Amino acid sequence: MSVLDLLGWAATALFAASYFCREPRTLRRVQALAALLWIAYGIALPAPPVVVANVVVASLALWSSGTAGRSPRPAGEAAPHR
Repeated sequence: MSVLDLLGWAATALFAASYFCREPRTLRRVQALAALLWIAYGIALPAPPVVVANVVVASLALWSSGTAGRSPRPAGEAAPHR
């Protein structure tokens, strides 16, 4: 088995394992990591559709993991200071 095959199988395993995550934020972050592996795999092939699709998936997963669980603020209300 080649290194490229191992990369593809690792991406597959990580993505499948993400469905066992109990917390939505964790699920999205694991899926984002799997998408990053798929991006590397797509670059190595090369397979532009694999790269583009997983750039979208990783971006959305990371964005939604940062916004998950936050309640929307009423218009005009400032964000709390941290």
